[in-house]
Amino acid sequence: MNLQKMFEMQKVLDDRIIKEKGLQGQDLLPNLILALQVELAECANEWRGFKHWSNNQKPRTKLSTTVGATPENAAFFKCENDDCGEYLSKEDFRNLFESDYEECPICNVGYVNAFREINPLLEEYVDCLHFILSIGNRLGWNDTDTIDDVVVQHLITDKAFDTAKTFSCLLSIAYGFHFSNVEKRTYISLFTTFFELGSKLGFKWEQIEAAYMEKNAVNHQRQQEGY
Repeated sequence: MNLQKMFEMQKVLDDRIIKEKGLQGQDLLPNLILALQVELAECANEWRGFKHWSNNQKPRTKLSTTVGATPENAAFFKCENDDCGEYLSKEDFRNLFESDYEECPICNVGYVNAFREINPLLEEYVDCLHFILSIGNRLGWNDTDTIDDVVVQHLITDKAFDTAKTFSCLLSIAYGFHFSNVEKRTYISLFTTFFELGSKLGFKWEQIEAAYMEKNAVNHQRQQEGY
């Protein structure tokens, strides 16, 4: 995983947000800490493994959505008219897409939507990563050589914590950044525990990096659209 590249990409995004939102000179660390805790909770909610009261404890790893779907990344194309409901080929949808003509060529009534498959659990996980990187940049703790070495060493050892306790541990570590005497080793502990969580959730480093790159591009697009 190219952590150096991700730290740099995150800094570009954060600098853009600070400039465009007029946040220069403000202490944004408390917001970043809370945002990370919120995203960790949302990630846990998609994992669902702690919900012993529910019969549905399987992680949510597959969802069809129209958000950001294009002829290139879509999994399927379907008419939204219930009386039609026909599936179109990629070629047929591309013709509609390129001509800005959205009505179904079969029923001429419904609109055709492109659906892509997403992994909600992975998306929430990389949302957490965005804020972890932001905190590191904010505190100047983005020495990737040190972090890489510690993370790799950490992940090759067995950990006693189960997934639920790992989530709780991360929330606790994040809270510690509110204190003025927090040390760099706390940040490294955050990083290593976070990647331990990713391993427990079944994610490979390549998956995490690719998902981060995709979400970073989405966040830039949101800023451009006045998010």
